[in-house]
Amino acid sequence: MTGNSSNSAPDAPKLSTSPASEVTSATRLRNFVLALVAIALSVSIFLGFKTETAPGMLSAMAESAIPLETALSNGKPTLMEFYANWCTSCQAMATDLQALKLQYGDHLNFVMLNVDNNKWLPEVLKYRVDGIPHFVFLNDEGNKVAEAIGEQPRSIMEANLVALAENVSLPYAQPSGQTSAYSAPISPDKASKTDPRSHSSQVVN
Repeated sequence: MTGNSSNSAPDAPKLSTSPASEVTSATRLRNFVLALVAIALSVSIFLGFKTETAPGMLSAMAESAIPLETALSNGKPTLMEFYANWCTSCQAMATDLQALKLQYGDHLNFVMLNVDNNKWLPEVLKYRVDGIPHFVFLNDEGNKVAEAIGEQPRSIMEANLVALAENVSLPYAQPSGQTSAYSAPISPDKASKTDPRSHSSQVVN
């Protein structure tokens, strides 16, 4: 006896993928790949900035800095930094200072004096540099108006630079932060060719 076709089990529905769902899957895959690429680039850039804050970046910044002689005669206020390539505190501030230089370099001189160069010993002694970084703020006549010693937050440094450019009192005069230890000879006459200064990259308060 032949069964009634109306009583037979219905055919199972066929699974099919609509064009819309295929596009959604492709979009998700593309977004996932882009996210991975973005993360990889971010890590690379971060590591690159960490590398740039090493001694090489300080050397490059010093090479592009305004010479002291020019800064003292061009009628602009000046930020003078005493630094050393081995100075961990100097390295920590390098990226912020480079950014500030790009922002305010048209109105201010940015001068860098390497304490390991005996040429700057008279300035080291004049400003009593015993820890670095040591920043000296000079007005447009080359006279000291303030100083800062050690690592400074970018916001504080920027506020001081804005005030310096506007020839008003600096809001954060003589702040002190972490420094790298540094000792200068007693006088320029006692500085030998081998540079007998004792220094280390140890961070001290």
